[in-house]
Amino acid sequence: MTIYLEAVGRMKKETSLRTHIKEGFTDVFYVWYAENKLIFKDQAVIILFFLLPFGYPLIYSFIYNNEVVRDAALVVVDHDDSYVSREYTRRIDASPDVKVVSVCDDEEQAKRMLDEKKAYGYLILPSTFSADMYKGKQAHASLFSDMSCLLYYKAFRMAGVDASVSLLHDLARGTKSATTDEQQAIYIDPIPYETVATFNPQNGFAGFILPAILIFIIHQSLILGVSMLGGTHREKNTLHTLVPIMRHNRGTFRIVFGKALAYFMIYILVTFWCLVVVPKLFVFPSLFDVQTLILFCIPYLFACIFLAMFISCFIPNRESPMVLLVFTSLIFLFISGISWPKEMIPWYWKAFSYLLPATPGIQGFVRINTTGALLYDVSFEYQLLWIQTAFYFILTFFAYRRQVLLSHKKELGLVSG
Repeated sequence: MTIYLEAVGRMKKETSLRTHIKEGFTDVFYVWYAENKLIFKDQAVIILFFLLPFGYPLIYSFIYNNEVVRDAALVVVDHDDSYVSREYTRRIDASPDVKVVSVCDDEEQAKRMLDEKKAYGYLILPSTFSADMYKGKQAHASLFSDMSCLLYYKAFRMAGVDASVSLLHDLARGTKSATTDEQQAIYIDPIPYETVATFNPQNGFAGFILPAILIFIIHQSLILGVSMLGGTHREKNTLHTLVPIMRHNRGTFRIVFGKALAYFMIYILVTFWCLVVVPKLFVFPSLFDVQTLILFCIPYLFACIFLAMFISCFIPNRESPMVLLVFTSLIFLFISGISWPKEMIPWYWKAFSYLLPATPGIQGFVRINTTGALLYDVSFEYQLLWIQTAFYFILTFFAYRRQVLLSHKKELGLVSG
């Protein structure tokens, strides 16, 4: 009899466990289905989840697809009017990046041409330009550029430097004598060098900044979209809490995992589009290993998702994310260390940046995509993303747990408002 009762007890426990597991999967599936239903019924969220990450990469890629500026209009203000200054101007004009549209001796005329957009910069050569060079002194030339586009400044500066180096070599060859041709060559060019743009053969802007922008779009669109969904939940729920009272919202883990799974499955497609398809369409440098990219993107997506879900717990309505979070895009991009050297960023901003998945995501993906780095080479960023995933999951779990308890209290009338 005792053996029989023990067997019946074990069967009841096994049945209860199977029922509990089955109910868990059912609840997760229901939360996943309900979240997808809400996503595809909300036009604003569709814009943030699909139109933004699918459209922005194309817009940025079209704008910067040419990589470099050609024939940037430059005015030369030549106060010297000597053979050396004219030869220097001719060599700048011979550069493929710059076109000298006018040579004048009046700086005001050059400023007017900039105001009329007939030129985007002007170069001033002083009256002592050639004399200083013949005397062996350092000659000076002042460059003024329209900084509405940094590519103009880059084109003018590189053309000016290249022209000055070649002109100095020719002047040294004609003015300095040596006992042998070999000594003459050593004097003119003591340390021969060749500039090689590693991993960016065109030395272009798109190959430098666009990989960071592509993965950053995933970060920001997730935060904005999930936050707007959180505000929508509060507005539609009669209790104005993030988690409504229903049979399938009995477990906090089920709610968090079901929602996260809905976002993750959508952003698998978004990530493939942004990080694989767009670079292939516009022939940007892409040296990534497929397995490394997949393994790296998994913690990046989950870290972004759980951060977005945690932020959504504090969003009072659906309009708030656009007001509170849009302005953070430039801040997050700058402190990630891609457009400004991370070594030059103050320590407190650097510490704050490592709380964001965008920072290790950008730094790791740029190395994987541009230099062909493997997972071992980005182990610091990879491990940090997993730490952020665990950290934000715990925060999200307790934040949602609080929302569940708050919903029950409001339903029972223990909490007002």
